Amino acid sequence: MQKNIKPCYYSDYLQLDKLLDAQHPESKNYGNEAHDETLFIIVHQAYELWFKQILHEINAIMPVLSQTHVPEKELSTINLRLERIHKIQEVLVDQIDIIETMTPLDFLDFRDYLIPASGFQSIQFKEIEIILGLKSEFRINFDKESFYNRLNEKDRNHLMALEEQPSLYDAVENWLARMPFLEFGDFNFWQQFSDAVDTMLDSDEQTLKEANYLTDAEKRFQLNDLANTRANFDALFDKDKYNELKQQGVFRMCQEATLSALFINLYREQPMLTAPFRLLQALVELDVNFTLWRSRHVDMVMRMIGSKIGTGGSSGHDYLRQTTNNNKFFRDLMNLTTFLIPRSALPELPEEVIKAMSFGK
Repeated sequence: MQKNIKPCYYSDYLQLDKLLDAQHPESKNYGNEAHDETLFIIVHQAYELWFKQILHEINAIMPVLSQTHVPEKELSTINLRLERIHKIQEVLVDQIDIIETMTPLDFLDFRDYLIPASGFQSIQFKEIEIILGLKSEFRINFDKESFYNRLNEKDRNHLMALEEQPSLYDAVENWLARMPFLEFGDFNFWQQFSDAVDTMLDSDEQTLKEANYLTDAEKRFQLNDLANTRANFDALFDKDKYNELKQQGVFRMCQEATLSALFINLYREQPMLTAPFRLLQALVELDVNFTLWRSRHVDMVMRMIGSKIGTGGSSGHDYLRQTTNNNKFFRDLMNLTTFLIPRSALPELPEEVIKAMSFGK
């Protein structure tokens, strides 16, 4: 790298003249300035800067993960970028501690001047949601109806066009569906795994039936729960049943992608599956972190405005609680634990499969 041609001055490089002159409290236009409005502005501006960095990282990941073949070294880079997003998400959560130094009465000094502005109009956060895979069809009903009607035409058209583009979710699903180790020569893993599951569940059923310490009612309850577990596994292995549940929204990923993700989780110690496992875990953690941020936001809103209607016209606290519970990106990956079985019950992989998943010759 060559040296810079001219000196770089700190404030010019960071454009501090623009940055530090970007806080203009609305309350000042109606009388005395509300002291805490500056804090409110700065915290939300900081959010937008961090959203920009998150988008920067996701947009770097997308073309790499969308390749027909993703080299191992590229997976390492993707994992590092996702880990950076995790750290940023921690900062997003921590910023709530700062804004909570403002009391509800402090907020009421300027809140009504902000109507109808709200987080609904954060275009960058909407971009993050769409690019990660949370498109209109997967949103709660209120969001489906109101996601775009609070935006100006330019922003609305931009986001609607983005909805037509492949998402990170799509890239992950396609990458998983291409995984080559599910059938290898004469080796059919899923038949062996299905047999192992049947053996495990049969043993559990026999144990429950012989459990004298349980009442008849407790036995019926646990046996019914076991039957539901068996039905979930049956659907996992049966393409027609799986697609039926997919239509109902129980699954979102295609069967091949779900089975591949499960295989990676079950045999994550294999050298070639270590980085893919880290990637799947990183995506789950990304979801968990955004859920935590939404949850903290819900509690903060309840503390600030109680059950009042939000400035953007939503039901405030109730709406945010719904989005916290429902707006997940990688729910299928989070639910994979439903299908894990003990290591001792796992089918042993043939030597040729283990060799194929190793980096040595």
